[in-house]
Amino acid sequence: MSEPVLEPTTDRGRATRQALLDAAEEVFGLVGYNDASIGEITRRADVAQGTFYVYFPDKRAAFSEVVRQVNRKVRHASTLGTEGAVTRMDAEKGGFRAFFDYIEAHPSIYRIVRDAEFVAPEAAGAHYEAWARPYAAALREAQESGEFADGIDPDLLAHLLMGLSEFFGQRLPRWESLGREESIDQLLLFVERALTADDPRSHTVKRVMNQGDNK
Repeated sequence: MSEPVLEPTTDRGRATRQALLDAAEEVFGLVGYNDASIGEITRRADVAQGTFYVYFPDKRAAFSEVVRQVNRKVRHASTLGTEGAVTRMDAEKGGFRAFFDYIEAHPSIYRIVRDAEFVAPEAAGAHYEAWARPYAAALREAQESGEFADGIDPDLLAHLLMGLSEFFGQRLPRWESLGREESIDQLLLFVERALTADDPRSHTVKRVMNQGDNK
């Protein structure tokens, strides 16, 4: 297991560490964890190879930090997409679109997150948890206010929507049957209908009650 990563205490140290992280994100995203080398990371960061070990004990520790950095970037981009939203549904649509825009501009993020599931599973788990926790809270609030239908656990719902956005975003650049914008429009229509539809079980109850009234 990697040793703990210590935060630098000087501006110069923080700048050097950030340069290493940015370079590592490029290299891990380009060639994957297994083929990434510390030498290439330090070359892109324009520092001596030994400098890497001042900030990270090994490649895996740097990779885990990159996963956390990627998580912050993706969540920040999605959050920006919700600014100005009047309703939670507006926020959903803006967040989805912002996520797709960011992922399309940074497709290497998929490789980093996929590698994390095998190389640093604790970092991968933290990535999804940090995304899901506030998302589930927002969905719960929309359910309690009546804007979204209830009946589905908001934590489960958050993970379902995350999985939908992640897979769709990965496929979007290669979608052939529809154009990009129409594909997104139809996905968001699906999401809106899913989030605002009544619980199907309530319709069963209503039918049973109506049948009883007709007897």
